[in-house]
Amino acid sequence: MLFTTHSLGGEIVGHLLRLASNPGYNHSLLPGVRLLRANAALERTPVLYEPCIVFVCQGRKRGFLGDAVFVYDARHYLVLSVPLPFASQTEASADEPMLAISMKLDFKLLAEVMLTLSRQKPAGYAAPASMVSTPIDEALSEAILRLVKILGSALDCQVLGEGIIKEIYYRVLLGEQGEALRAALDNQGHFGQIARAMQKIQQQFSARIDVTELAANAGMSIPAFHAHFKAVTQSTPMQYLKSTRLHQARLLMVRSGLSAAEVAIRVGYESPSQFSREFKRLFSRSPRQEAVRMRDLLQVKAALAWPDYITLEE
Repeated sequence: MLFTTHSLGGEIVGHLLRLASNPGYNHSLLPGVRLLRANAALERTPVLYEPCIVFVCQGRKRGFLGDAVFVYDARHYLVLSVPLPFASQTEASADEPMLAISMKLDFKLLAEVMLTLSRQKPAGYAAPASMVSTPIDEALSEAILRLVKILGSALDCQVLGEGIIKEIYYRVLLGEQGEALRAALDNQGHFGQIARAMQKIQQQFSARIDVTELAANAGMSIPAFHAHFKAVTQSTPMQYLKSTRLHQARLLMVRSGLSAAEVAIRVGYESPSQFSREFKRLFSRSPRQEAVRMRDLLQVKAALAWPDYITLEE
Protein backbone atom coordinates (compact mmCIF):
# COMPACT_ATOMS: atom_id res chain seq x y z
CA MET A 1 0.00 0.00 0.00
CA LEU A 2 1.10 3.60 -0.61
CA PHE A 3 2.34 5.05 2.67
CA THR A 4 2.90 8.79 3.14
CA THR A 5 4.67 10.01 6.25
CA HIS A 6 2.61 12.49 8.24
CA SER A 7 3.41 14.57 11.32
CA LEU A 8 1.59 14.98 14.63
CA GLY A 9 1.48 18.41 16.27
CA GLY A 10 -0.55 21.60 15.97
CA GLU A 11 -4.04 21.08 17.39
CA ILE A 12 -3.02 17.82 19.08
CA VAL A 13 -0.22 19.58 20.97
CA GLY A 14 -2.63 22.29 22.09
CA HIS A 15 -4.94 19.72 23.65
CA LEU A 16 -2.07 17.85 25.32
CA LEU A 17 -0.63 21.01 26.87
CA ARG A 18 -3.93 21.41 28.69
CA LEU A 19 -4.54 17.75 29.49
CA ALA A 20 -0.98 16.84 30.59
CA SER A 21 -0.16 19.56 33.11
CA ASN A 22 2.28 17.54 35.24
CA PRO A 23 5.63 16.00 34.28
CA GLY A 24 5.55 12.23 34.02
CA TYR A 25 2.44 10.19 33.30
CA ASN A 26 -0.95 11.92 33.53
CA HIS A 27 -3.91 9.56 33.69
CA SER A 28 -6.77 10.23 31.27
CA LEU A 29 -10.50 9.47 31.36
CA LEU A 30 -9.90 6.41 29.14
CA PRO A 31 -8.52 3.26 30.82
CA GLY A 32 -5.07 2.39 29.52
CA VAL A 33 -4.52 5.79 27.88
CA ARG A 34 -1.97 8.00 29.63
CA LEU A 35 -0.46 11.33 28.65
CA LEU A 36 3.27 11.92 29.05
CA ARG A 37 5.02 15.20 29.62
CA ALA A 38 8.70 16.06 30.12
CA ASN A 39 9.73 19.68 30.65
CA ALA A 40 13.45 18.95 30.35
CA ALA A 41 15.71 16.57 28.47
CA LEU A 42 16.19 13.19 30.12
CA GLU A 43 19.49 11.40 29.75
CA ARG A 44 19.74 7.88 28.40
CA THR A 45 18.44 5.66 31.19
CA PRO A 46 17.15 2.09 31.61
CA VAL A 47 13.36 1.77 31.33
CA LEU A 48 10.81 -1.03 31.21
CA TYR A 49 7.78 -0.52 28.96
CA GLU A 50 4.65 -2.62 29.09
CA PRO A 51 3.07 -3.72 25.75
CA CYS A 52 1.91 -0.40 24.33
CA ILE A 53 1.78 2.11 21.50
CA VAL A 54 3.45 5.48 22.08
CA PHE A 55 2.72 8.56 19.99
CA VAL A 56 5.11 11.48 20.59
CA CYS A 57 3.38 14.68 19.46
CA GLN A 58 6.13 17.15 20.41
CA GLY A 59 9.78 16.54 21.24
CA ARG A 60 11.61 13.30 20.54
CA LYS A 61 12.43 10.04 22.27
CA ARG A 62 14.97 7.40 21.33
CA GLY A 63 14.91 3.78 22.39
CA PHE A 64 18.10 1.69 22.48
CA LEU A 65 17.78 -2.10 22.33
CA GLY A 66 21.02 -3.94 21.70
CA ASP A 67 22.61 -2.29 18.67
CA ALA A 68 19.29 -0.97 17.34
CA VAL A 69 18.04 2.60 17.82
CA PHE A 70 14.32 3.40 17.56
CA VAL A 71 13.25 7.02 17.08
CA TYR A 72 9.73 8.00 18.06
CA ASP A 73 8.71 11.57 17.47
CA ALA A 74 5.99 13.56 15.69
CA ARG A 75 6.58 11.49 12.54
CA HIS A 76 7.15 8.02 14.03
CA TYR A 77 5.31 6.01 16.67
CA LEU A 78 6.62 3.17 18.81
CA VAL A 79 4.99 -0.25 19.22
CA LEU A 80 5.99 -2.78 21.87
CA SER A 81 4.27 -6.16 21.68
CA VAL A 82 5.88 -7.57 24.86
CA PRO A 83 7.09 -6.10 28.20
CA LEU A 84 10.61 -5.01 27.34
CA PRO A 85 13.54 -3.45 29.19
CA PHE A 86 15.64 -1.09 27.09
CA ALA A 87 17.25 2.36 27.37
CA SER A 88 15.39 5.57 26.60
CA GLN A 89 16.46 9.14 25.94
CA THR A 90 14.16 12.18 25.78
CA GLU A 91 14.61 15.50 23.98
CA ALA A 92 12.54 18.25 25.60
CA SER A 93 12.73 21.76 27.07
CA ALA A 94 10.60 24.06 29.21
CA ASP A 95 9.62 26.04 26.09
CA GLU A 96 8.82 22.89 24.09
CA PRO A 97 8.01 20.04 26.48
CA MET A 98 7.94 16.49 25.22
CA LEU A 99 4.26 15.53 24.91
CA ALA A 100 3.13 12.00 24.14
CA ILE A 101 0.24 9.56 24.36
CA SER A 102 0.83 6.05 25.71
CA MET A 103 -1.81 3.42 24.94
CA LYS A 104 -1.54 0.18 26.89
CA LEU A 105 -2.47 -2.64 24.53
CA ASP A 106 -5.97 -3.99 25.20
CA PHE A 107 -5.42 -7.50 23.84
CA LYS A 108 -9.13 -8.36 23.80
CA LEU A 109 -9.99 -5.30 21.74
CA LEU A 110 -6.94 -5.77 19.55
CA ALA A 111 -7.95 -9.39 18.92
CA GLU A 112 -11.34 -8.23 17.61
CA VAL A 113 -9.63 -6.03 15.05
CA MET A 114 -7.12 -8.73 14.15
CA LEU A 115 -9.93 -11.25 13.62
CA THR A 116 -11.53 -9.01 11.03
CA LEU A 117 -8.22 -8.39 9.29
CA SER A 118 -7.37 -12.11 9.32
CA ARG A 119 -10.25 -12.70 6.90
CA GLN A 120 -8.36 -10.65 4.34
CA LYS A 121 -5.37 -11.92 2.42
CA PRO A 122 -2.20 -10.55 4.10
CA ALA A 123 -0.42 -7.89 2.08
CA GLY A 124 2.99 -9.26 2.98
CA TYR A 125 5.06 -10.80 5.73
CA ALA A 126 7.38 -9.22 8.25
CA ALA A 127 9.18 -11.19 10.93
CA PRO A 128 7.71 -10.69 14.43
CA ALA A 129 9.45 -7.94 16.37
CA SER A 130 9.26 -7.04 20.05
CA MET A 131 9.80 -3.34 19.34
CA VAL A 132 9.26 -1.30 16.15
CA SER A 133 9.21 2.36 15.14
CA THR A 134 6.88 3.17 12.27
CA PRO A 135 6.01 6.32 10.24
CA ILE A 136 2.66 7.97 10.93
CA ASP A 137 0.23 8.43 8.06
CA GLU A 138 -2.57 10.99 7.70
CA ALA A 139 -5.41 8.61 8.63
CA LEU A 140 -3.69 7.62 11.89
CA SER A 141 -2.92 11.25 12.69
CA GLU A 142 -6.59 12.16 12.27
CA ALA A 143 -7.63 9.32 14.57
CA ILE A 144 -5.20 10.51 17.26
CA LEU A 145 -6.63 14.04 17.00
CA ARG A 146 -10.13 12.65 17.53
CA LEU A 147 -8.82 10.75 20.56
CA VAL A 148 -7.34 13.79 22.31
CA LYS A 149 -10.46 15.85 21.54
CA ILE A 150 -12.68 13.53 23.60
CA LEU A 151 -10.32 13.19 26.57
CA GLY A 152 -11.76 16.27 28.26
CA SER A 153 -15.26 14.78 28.44
CA ALA A 154 -16.20 11.71 30.48
CA LEU A 155 -19.36 11.21 28.40
CA ASP A 156 -17.46 11.45 25.11
CA CYS A 157 -14.94 8.91 26.39
CA GLN A 158 -17.70 6.55 27.50
CA VAL A 159 -19.59 6.71 24.20
CA LEU A 160 -16.81 7.21 21.64
CA GLY A 161 -13.59 6.04 23.30
CA GLU A 162 -13.60 2.34 22.43
CA GLY A 163 -14.47 3.02 18.80
CA ILE A 164 -11.59 5.49 18.37
CA ILE A 165 -9.13 3.12 20.06
CA LYS A 166 -10.26 0.32 17.73
CA GLU A 167 -9.69 2.62 14.76
CA ILE A 168 -6.18 3.41 16.00
CA TYR A 169 -5.46 -0.33 16.37
CA TYR A 170 -6.81 -0.84 12.85
CA ARG A 171 -4.58 1.90 11.43
CA VAL A 172 -1.54 0.54 13.26
CA LEU A 173 -2.19 -2.99 12.02
CA LEU A 174 -2.44 -1.67 8.45
CA GLY A 175 0.81 0.25 8.83
CA GLU A 176 4.33 -0.54 7.75
CA GLN A 177 4.91 -2.99 10.60
CA GLY A 178 1.34 -4.26 10.83
CA GLU A 179 2.15 -7.78 9.71
CA ALA A 180 4.94 -8.02 12.28
CA LEU A 181 2.62 -6.85 15.05
CA ARG A 182 -0.07 -9.30 14.02
CA ALA A 183 2.41 -12.16 14.07
CA ALA A 184 3.82 -11.02 17.39
CA LEU A 185 0.41 -10.93 19.06
CA ASP A 186 -0.87 -14.14 17.49
CA ASN A 187 0.89 -16.27 20.15
CA GLN A 188 2.13 -18.63 17.48
CA GLY A 189 5.61 -19.86 16.63
CA HIS A 190 8.76 -19.21 18.60
CA PHE A 191 7.95 -15.55 19.19
CA GLY A 192 4.60 -16.42 20.78
CA GLN A 193 6.21 -19.09 22.99
CA ILE A 194 8.84 -16.63 24.21
CA ALA A 195 6.16 -13.97 24.76
CA ARG A 196 4.27 -16.36 27.03
CA ALA A 197 7.46 -17.08 28.99
CA MET A 198 8.04 -13.34 29.38
CA GLN A 199 4.51 -12.90 30.67
CA LYS A 200 5.12 -15.56 33.32
CA ILE A 201 8.31 -13.82 34.43
CA GLN A 202 6.47 -10.50 34.68
CA GLN A 203 3.68 -12.06 36.73
CA GLN A 204 5.99 -14.02 39.06
CA PHE A 205 9.15 -11.90 39.14
CA SER A 206 9.48 -12.09 42.94
CA ALA A 207 9.39 -15.91 42.96
CA ARG A 208 12.08 -18.41 42.01
CA ILE A 209 12.08 -18.81 38.23
CA ASP A 210 13.19 -22.14 36.76
CA VAL A 211 14.54 -21.65 33.23
CA THR A 212 14.35 -25.40 32.61
CA GLU A 213 10.63 -25.29 33.35
CA LEU A 214 10.14 -22.23 31.14
CA ALA A 215 11.89 -24.00 28.27
CA ALA A 216 9.82 -27.16 28.77
CA ASN A 217 6.57 -25.15 28.80
CA ALA A 218 7.67 -23.54 25.54
CA GLY A 219 8.39 -26.94 24.03
CA MET A 220 12.06 -26.08 23.46
CA SER A 221 15.41 -27.40 24.51
CA ILE A 222 17.29 -25.13 26.91
CA PRO A 223 19.80 -23.97 24.22
CA ALA A 224 16.95 -23.24 21.77
CA PHE A 225 14.98 -21.40 24.44
CA HIS A 226 17.99 -19.22 25.28
CA ALA A 227 18.61 -18.46 21.60
CA HIS A 228 15.01 -17.48 20.85
CA PHE A 229 14.70 -15.52 24.11
CA LYS A 230 17.76 -13.46 23.25
CA ALA A 231 16.46 -12.83 19.72
CA VAL A 232 13.32 -11.25 21.21
CA THR A 233 14.76 -9.40 24.21
CA GLN A 234 18.50 -9.01 23.53
CA SER A 235 19.09 -10.63 26.93
CA THR A 236 19.10 -14.03 28.62
CA PRO A 237 16.08 -15.17 30.69
CA MET A 238 17.93 -14.52 33.96
CA GLN A 239 19.10 -11.08 32.80
CA TYR A 240 15.51 -10.29 31.86
CA LEU A 241 14.31 -11.45 35.30
CA LYS A 242 16.98 -9.38 37.05
CA SER A 243 16.12 -6.28 35.02
CA THR A 244 12.42 -6.75 35.78
CA ARG A 245 13.10 -7.04 39.52
CA LEU A 246 15.30 -3.94 39.58
CA HIS A 247 12.81 -1.84 37.62
CA GLN A 248 10.00 -2.95 39.89
CA ALA A 249 12.17 -2.10 42.90
CA ARG A 250 12.76 1.43 41.63
CA LEU A 251 9.05 1.84 41.01
CA LEU A 252 8.28 0.69 44.56
CA MET A 253 10.78 3.05 46.13
CA VAL A 254 9.51 6.07 44.20
CA ARG A 255 5.82 5.33 44.70
CA SER A 256 5.87 4.00 48.27
CA GLY A 257 9.03 5.42 49.86
CA LEU A 258 10.16 1.96 51.01
CA SER A 259 13.83 1.45 51.88
CA ALA A 260 16.21 -0.49 49.63
CA ALA A 261 16.35 -3.37 52.13
CA GLU A 262 12.54 -3.64 52.24
CA VAL A 263 12.22 -3.46 48.48
CA ALA A 264 14.97 -6.03 47.90
CA ILE A 265 12.98 -8.70 49.72
CA ARG A 266 9.72 -7.76 48.00
CA VAL A 267 11.15 -8.19 44.51
CA GLY A 268 12.80 -11.53 45.21
CA TYR A 269 16.33 -10.79 46.42
CA GLU A 270 17.63 -12.76 49.40
CA SER A 271 20.60 -10.44 49.93
CA PRO A 272 20.03 -6.65 50.24
CA SER A 273 23.73 -6.05 49.58
CA GLN A 274 23.57 -8.00 46.30
CA PHE A 275 20.45 -6.04 45.38
CA SER A 276 22.22 -2.71 45.99
CA ARG A 277 25.24 -3.77 43.92
CA GLU A 278 23.13 -4.89 40.96
CA PHE A 279 20.87 -1.85 41.21
CA LYS A 280 23.85 0.49 41.04
CA ARG A 281 25.31 -1.48 38.14
CA LEU A 282 22.10 -0.98 36.12
CA PHE A 283 21.16 2.59 37.10
CA SER A 284 24.64 3.97 37.95
CA ARG A 285 23.34 5.22 41.33
CA SER A 286 22.51 3.70 44.68
CA PRO A 287 18.83 2.80 45.23
CA ARG A 288 18.31 5.79 47.52
CA GLN A 289 20.08 8.23 45.18
CA GLU A 290 18.04 7.03 42.20
CA ALA A 291 14.72 7.26 44.05
CA VAL A 292 15.49 10.82 45.22
CA ARG A 293 16.69 11.82 41.74
CA MET A 294 13.54 10.55 40.03
CA ARG A 295 11.22 12.24 42.53
CA ASP A 296 13.07 15.54 42.11
CA LEU A 297 13.17 15.17 38.33
CA LEU A 298 9.46 14.49 38.04
CA GLN A 299 8.45 16.98 40.72
CA VAL A 300 5.96 14.45 42.06
CA LYS A 301 5.37 12.74 45.37
CA ALA A 302 5.40 9.01 45.94
CA ALA A 303 2.27 7.16 44.79
CA LEU A 304 1.66 9.48 41.80
CA ALA A 305 1.90 8.42 38.18
CA TRP A 306 5.26 7.05 37.09
CA PRO A 307 6.81 7.73 33.66
CA ASP A 308 8.21 5.19 31.23
CA TYR A 309 8.02 2.12 33.47
CA ILE A 310 5.70 -0.83 33.72
CA THR A 311 3.27 -0.31 36.58
CA LEU A 312 2.44 -2.79 39.31
CA GLU A 313 -1.23 -1.96 39.14
CA GLU A 314 -3.58 0.53 37.55
